[in-house]
Amino acid sequence: MSGWGWADWALLLTVATMGTVVAYLRNPEHKAFMLMLPVPFTFALLAVNKDLDATNILAMLATFGYTVAVWALRVRCRVPIVLAIAIAVAGYAFIGVGMTKLHPTGNAIFWIATIVTWLASVALIRWLPYKEEPHHRTPLPVWIKFPVIALAIVGLIQIKRQLGGFTTGFPMVGIVVAYESRHSLWTNVRRMPWILAIVVPMEVTIWLLQSRVGMPMALVLSWPVYLVGLWVFHAISRKAFEEEAD
Repeated sequence: MSGWGWADWALLLTVATMGTVVAYLRNPEHKAFMLMLPVPFTFALLAVNKDLDATNILAMLATFGYTVAVWALRVRCRVPIVLAIAIAVAGYAFIGVGMTKLHPTGNAIFWIATIVTWLASVALIRWLPYKEEPHHRTPLPVWIKFPVIALAIVGLIQIKRQLGGFTTGFPMVGIVVAYESRHSLWTNVRRMPWILAIVVPMEVTIWLLQSRVGMPMALVLSWPVYLVGLWVFHAISRKAFEEEAD
């Protein structure tokens, strides 16, 4: 782990902690909610130590593809969950490394990626149906679960230079959530469009401010934008729940 900075260690601790919490949540909706928290994204962006660009936006789309791939492989193709996750992660890494080498930069590419991603998220929110799925909680004790998750994350952080901006969207927590939600993978798929819709404005805020105030401050100022999006999600979800109850 030579060459690690404080952001790398913060990323490792954050993801390992969030992954452990996910393992002990029973409700699929609560597990999926952990995917919405952009704490790993924040520390990953600092760990990569480069300006946010179109690759960070495209990484969000790739993460959605990863989530759908795990669901399709496990539910439709009956692939064992560990193998399904491995295949989906390999696909994400292949796309990430390839796109990073292409180095898609520039204002036009950034805005095209942003608009397409956000419009796609809105369409998917309306299109993907709700499905009732079973609850599940890991039987393993914390002293086993936490180190196992932490060791898996170490390897992911080591390849951040190859992934570039795609590191920020890498499904670090998503890998753990996929395994712990192996009985409720559709809930994760359905939650991903909301993550796109909320995090993309956060990323746009960072992109607009990073050259003016620096990356750390841009990140700080982007969090209120994310919290507003989360409030909108909560309000809409609560309204939908009340309508279903009536």
